[in-house]
Amino acid sequence: MKILFATSEALPLIKTGGLADVSGSLPPALQQHGHDVRLVLPAYRAALAACTDLQAVASLELTGSTAPVRVLEGRLPGTQVGLYLIDSPRHFDRPGGPYSSTDGRDWPDNPERFALFARAVCALALDQANTAWRPDLVHCNDWQSGLVPALLSLQPQRPATVFTIHNLAYQGLFSWETFQRLELPYDLWSLHALEYHGQMSFIKGGLAFADRLTTVSPTYAQEICTPEFGYGLEGLLNYRAAVLTGILNGVDYSVWDPATDALIARHYSATDLAGKADNKAALQRHFGLPEDRNVPLIGMVGRLVEQKGIDLVVAVLARLMRNAVQLVVLGSGQPQYEQALRGAADHYAGLGVVIGYDETAAHLIEAGADLFLMPSRFEPCGLNQLYSLRYGTLPVVRRTGGLADTVVDAGSSGRGAAQATGFVFDQASPEALHTCLRRALAHYGSADAWTRMIKRAMRQDFSWQRSAEQYLALYRDAIEQNA
Repeated sequence: MKILFATSEALPLIKTGGLADVSGSLPPALQQHGHDVRLVLPAYRAALAACTDLQAVASLELTGSTAPVRVLEGRLPGTQVGLYLIDSPRHFDRPGGPYSSTDGRDWPDNPERFALFARAVCALALDQANTAWRPDLVHCNDWQSGLVPALLSLQPQRPATVFTIHNLAYQGLFSWETFQRLELPYDLWSLHALEYHGQMSFIKGGLAFADRLTTVSPTYAQEICTPEFGYGLEGLLNYRAAVLTGILNGVDYSVWDPATDALIARHYSATDLAGKADNKAALQRHFGLPEDRNVPLIGMVGRLVEQKGIDLVVAVLARLMRNAVQLVVLGSGQPQYEQALRGAADHYAGLGVVIGYDETAAHLIEAGADLFLMPSRFEPCGLNQLYSLRYGTLPVVRRTGGLADTVVDAGSSGRGAAQATGFVFDQASPEALHTCLRRALAHYGSADAWTRMIKRAMRQDFSWQRSAEQYLALYRDAIEQNA
């Protein structure tokens, strides 16, 4: 198959979240199965800086740009995956991130930027760029490429389309005036197309028109069909439920594996756990905590926002820190939670907090902690719990989205011990989180059972190869339907 993978971010070119991990890992995994996969994303300043040997292979006259838009071709760094960068300096060559400026505010011309990107993707998909390559299927991701399936639906001869929802909370909502300004076909302004309560919704373009819909875990695929998680789109998603599939994200084990990780203090594996204690000591030193190999150490990495359940963590801190326990937190987010954690760190000797993000510290937390905390209110897939499993750092998670699909609860009083890989609670409340943490700490006291659970967690396989096989089966179905 010839597959064009359209995304707004991809490692190692540019990243704001899990979409970049997926876009940097899934295309190489698909290629390893023998398929011709090419990645397309905007030519951001950071992406151009990360690439070498780019060549201009096409010049496009597109609605939304007064200047020709170049298509630059190369390879995704570190892989053999073909790469197209859509080069429109007025839209993409600027400081800051892919969606916002250096002060964190969304670029006001985001609808123009990603409408232009969508039109360029469509030109590639229809071989209007004269690259002598026409894909069998275009795989689009999140709202930034949501217009692609909608625009392709108007073409009599088009490739099949797949649209993946990574987080339905972000929908690309803009005004009716914006729709007019983008000069989109008026056929797309209707309840059955892009119109959403008087606004235009980029993500509806994917949801309404793609041949197949996917999201990043089976449980999240069910959750987004409910009012609680559907953000007003649950009706459309239920209508299209027959073509909606949940496929778990994978892990790049060449980056996240304690047996080879260059960022941790000492390598270890499921057959030789000795190095985990050295990483624990290194983690305690890194966060300025007393070195004690026997005290249970809990780690947390992520955005300090209510979606991630940080308010629950703050609410139980006083009770948790009464125990012989240590906690390290790495992340940034809402100011009130940053301030609460800084204040608590000044008060509790066993609490270490770093506001911000540091890749080395993130790897060290995965390797050195005993438990990893993810009390998310919703989590489409989640990656840190998958990293934690491979590192033998048992996850404490809420039963939602991909967390529910990947962590097997140890139960209480030994129940579930034969399959357990972590600890799961149901209600998004401080009481439920505290009860689960107490249960996890009680299990920590049983050394032999704890070691068995660690080894079981480390043997779990969430590689991209497994996920890629599921995507390939889906692609074949979509192409056959579109034939």
